[in-house]
Amino acid sequence: MTDRTRRILNWTALGLASLIVAAAVTVIVVIHRLDGKVDAQLAAGPFAGTYNYYSAPVTIAEGDQTPSDEVVAILRRHGYRESSGNNPRSWQITPAGLVVRTTAGTATIRFAKDKVDAISGPNSQKSVSQVQLEPALLTNLSGDGREKRVILHFSDLPPVLVRAVVSIEDKRFFEHNGLDLLRVGKAAFVDLRDRRKEQGASTITMQLARNLYLDPAKRWRRKLSEVLITIHLERTLSKEKIFEYYANQVYLGHRGPFDVNGFGEAARVYFNKDAARLTLPEAATLAGMIQRPSYFDPFRSPDRVIERRNIVLELMKQNGYITPQQCEAAQAAPLGVHPGQPAAASTQYFLDFASDAVHRQLSDDVSHVAANVYTTLDPRLQLAAEQAIEDGMKLVDNRVRKRKERGAMPEAALIALDPHTGEIKALVGGRNYAASQLDRALAKRPPGSVFKPFVYAAAMDSAVEGGPTLFYPASLVDDEPTTFRYARQTYSPGNFRNEYMGEVTFREALMHSLNVATIKVAQEVGFDRVIAIARRAGITSDLQPTPAVAIGAYGVTPLEIARAYTMFANDGIRVQPHSIDSIVQHDGTELYHAEPDSRLALDPRVNFLMVSMMEDVINHGTAAGVRGMGFKLPAAGKTGTSHDGWFAGFTPRLLCIVWVGFDDYRDLDLEGAHSALPIWAEFMKSAARFAAYRDTQTFKAPAGVVKATVDPTTGMLATPYCPRQETDYFVDGSQPAEKCTVHTEEQQVAEADGQQAQQSGETATELVTATHGTADRAADPAGNETTFMRVRTAGEGTRRIIVPAQNAADPPDQP
Repeated sequence: MTDRTRRILNWTALGLASLIVAAAVTVIVVIHRLDGKVDAQLAAGPFAGTYNYYSAPVTIAEGDQTPSDEVVAILRRHGYRESSGNNPRSWQITPAGLVVRTTAGTATIRFAKDKVDAISGPNSQKSVSQVQLEPALLTNLSGDGREKRVILHFSDLPPVLVRAVVSIEDKRFFEHNGLDLLRVGKAAFVDLRDRRKEQGASTITMQLARNLYLDPAKRWRRKLSEVLITIHLERTLSKEKIFEYYANQVYLGHRGPFDVNGFGEAARVYFNKDAARLTLPEAATLAGMIQRPSYFDPFRSPDRVIERRNIVLELMKQNGYITPQQCEAAQAAPLGVHPGQPAAASTQYFLDFASDAVHRQLSDDVSHVAANVYTTLDPRLQLAAEQAIEDGMKLVDNRVRKRKERGAMPEAALIALDPHTGEIKALVGGRNYAASQLDRALAKRPPGSVFKPFVYAAAMDSAVEGGPTLFYPASLVDDEPTTFRYARQTYSPGNFRNEYMGEVTFREALMHSLNVATIKVAQEVGFDRVIAIARRAGITSDLQPTPAVAIGAYGVTPLEIARAYTMFANDGIRVQPHSIDSIVQHDGTELYHAEPDSRLALDPRVNFLMVSMMEDVINHGTAAGVRGMGFKLPAAGKTGTSHDGWFAGFTPRLLCIVWVGFDDYRDLDLEGAHSALPIWAEFMKSAARFAAYRDTQTFKAPAGVVKATVDPTTGMLATPYCPRQETDYFVDGSQPAEKCTVHTEEQQVAEADGQQAQQSGETATELVTATHGTADRAADPAGNETTFMRVRTAGEGTRRIIVPAQNAADPPDQP
């Protein structure tokens, strides 16, 4: 061997050794990085960035108008199970009543006439007023909010499901170390023999590694990473924990706008039940879907799914998990998918709203945290809202169909909240979330007359703040056709059906929703001042100081109206609506807790005057249909009609806003009283069945509000001679100081004399005014022309004197 050859061999060996070392170092670095990445994710949990969303706690109280079967349904929604033991979060029907076991203790509920009659404590002797249920799990959202899952522990998984999955996906899962070499060899042999890649060799651990920690691109480097992560997972976690993660992660199809991830969510979507209650054929169905979820869709391809399910059952029989008889019976069973939606589906608009709030509160930490989100939602009110919209929109649809319009049908939105805390109790952004994810509660539309209360609030508040004119509910405004001029433009609005009422009080103008009268009030107080009040109430959308602003011509969202109306429902204090109460990590660390966000927006005295006026809207005005529909609790509100229909109203306990309209901005051509109001009334009637939302007390006047009796035709203090007298509220010091000068004793006597003359056959023909009195020229019973003089004299009141007709123009100086 020559020296040259020897040198070449040495350099070649050195190069190969260097490559081997470099490769080894690279592998070590890759393994180290992957291990670190996986360990970091395992420390945070494999579903970091995922959140369990819970409802608010629900209270069952004495007086709730709910029969026992409805209370049981509420318990089921909150995760309570029927049990005869002492397990927490369970219920049992006994001769003594419905026994409910919460984590805080045990209570027995007795019913009478379809309502909660009494509640007793653990010893069945001591009476308690209520039972508070723990928050109900609504759903689990992750990623961008388009993935849903219900997190399960391995102990929550029924054995039949575990056996079905391993039979079809990885029958040696509990035996191998993550890499099933026998299965890999068999798959390679079959693929080579058939000259195509059909056989899958990935174990459950490999699937978990691929789907949790790697991108979906199919590259050799990714396959190597998958193997390395698999080995690390098997070395770090128990088989049960690996299967648990897999059971929560596995993709099982698409339902509406959401990915269905995990067996917990799949059990809800496809069978409308908890995973723990899955039967043998149902478990086999879900296991069979893993391979190709879209292809094996139970709703679209039931025959295909049954065939796949039966293959799983056959494998379970071969593996000794079920008997031939069990296999035969399960294969003969119908598919049994539930056509309904899972219980949490109706909350999705609210959950989207809450999810946005979570991302705002946690900002950049969102992708690294797994936590429980405790919301403000009351599931009972959410269901009531959904039902009210479903029933109410049938009536709207019928009216629209009669007009033979083409295009999409009208949509609806509802938002209900506690006006004292701002907690959103129910939110519906549309009729069908699967069809459209647009949340109409956040869409800007002209509110119409729902905006008018801000006009009258601005007028009466200006007096409190030292304005030049005192305004109050009994103040007068002229309602007649008027052209308004502003910015070198003219504006000629009209009233509904072009009907005008002449001179009316503010109370009457709001009660009958008079457009022209309201604009005149806004013009007198100043359009800028009206906008300022709306801003203080929480309306942030663009409003312009024009006559049209007074009648709600500028777009706002239902959420803005809800925020602004908290001012009226909360003694002048505006409260910020919110959907999240707290966010807590799984280790108990609190990441966020809601703090009250409120401010005084309107003088409480003026606010009470407004509430009083809006009570009359419901009791006697455009919203009287509320009473006709059977809602009897004290309430105040305002109808609104623009292109759309609106109703905003509240009781001392609950505020609700309803919008109805077309997404494409077509004119609904239905007043708010005939579109949004019926939905509001049905929802509030349902809410009032629960003691938490039922208050029979009227709105209370604060200190500084007084009553006075006025003549509504003059706005002055009424006298005994005024034919119309109404008692109204005033901010103390703003009430009228002068008595009515139009309706007097003299006029009353004159009217009495006229009635006497009519009774005696006298027919008045002419009225003339003399220097010292009032002369009525008429004919006496004999047909002779006579003049009746009414003359006021000192100390004698008004007397009637008969004088010759020819002297009527010159009444005597003395009576």
